[in-house]
Amino acid sequence: MAVKDYLRERFFPHMWCAGCGHGIVLNNMIRAIEKLGMSKNEIVMVSGIGCSSRITGYVDFHTLHTLHGRALAFATGVKLSKPELNVIVAMGDGDALAIGGNHFIHAARRNIAMTALVMNNRIYGMTGGQYSPLSGYGTLATTAPYTNIDQGFDTVQLSIAAGATFVARTTTYHVKEMTDIIRQAILHDGFSVVEILSQCPTYFGRKNKIGDAAAMMRQFKDGTTPIGSKAAKSDPGLIERGIFLQVDRPEYCSEYDKVIERARSADHTTT
Repeated sequence: MAVKDYLRERFFPHMWCAGCGHGIVLNNMIRAIEKLGMSKNEIVMVSGIGCSSRITGYVDFHTLHTLHGRALAFATGVKLSKPELNVIVAMGDGDALAIGGNHFIHAARRNIAMTALVMNNRIYGMTGGQYSPLSGYGTLATTAPYTNIDQGFDTVQLSIAAGATFVARTTTYHVKEMTDIIRQAILHDGFSVVEILSQCPTYFGRKNKIGDAAAMMRQFKDGTTPIGSKAAKSDPGLIERGIFLQVDRPEYCSEYDKVIERARSADHTTT
C-alpha cells in the first residue's frame, strides 16, 4: 500500500499550526507502517485530548479519540479483547504524563504490547500554552510568566523505571531515525515508548524566544546526539537520542491467556 492509502485525505488540510512538529510525526509514523506492509485492518490507533491527539483523525485505521489522559486505558481494553491487533497510542506530554501519568506507569509495568508515541513539545498547546510535566525548570509559559520552577520528567528514565521493555527518543528533525525507531517499536512484543521531541512555535517557541519552527528544529539538530557518542560524554547538556532499552519480558496478553487456561483446567479438575 502507498502512504496516502493510510490517510483520510478528506479531513485535510490538518488543524495544526504552521510549523508544528506533529505533522512530521504523522508522516513518519505512516512511513514506518508502510515499510512494515501492514494492512489497515491490523492497526488500532488510540488518542486522548490535545494537539497531538488529533493525529487519529487523519489515519484510515480503526481509531478511538478518547478522554484526556485515558488513551492507554482504552488501548488496554482494545488489546486485551483483540490481542492480534497492533495498537498505537498517540499522546502529548501532558496527556501521557500529567493526567495520564498513572495509566502510563502501569501500562509500562504490565508490559502490555502496544506502542506509546509521546510527542513532547513541552507545552499545553491546545489550551493556551500552560506548562507541562516536561516543560522543564526555568522555562516560560502562560501559567509560568516568571519562569517555571517545576523540574521536568525524563521520559526515558521514567519509562525504564516503570518497566517498559522498549524505550527510545528521537526528534522531528531526525526523520529517517524516527521512521526506523517507530518501525522497531511496533514490531516489539511488549510496551514500547517512543518520545519524540516536537516543536511548538506558536506557544513554546514564541514564549521562550527560541524562534520559529526552523530555529526550533535546528535546536533539535544541535542540541541532541546519538546515545554514547563522544559528544554526549564531553557535553552533559546534550540530549541523547536513539534506542535506550530493548529487552524481552513476558507480555501481558500472553500471560493473561495462561491464566485463562489455568482457570479452565482447574474447572475441569473440580468437575
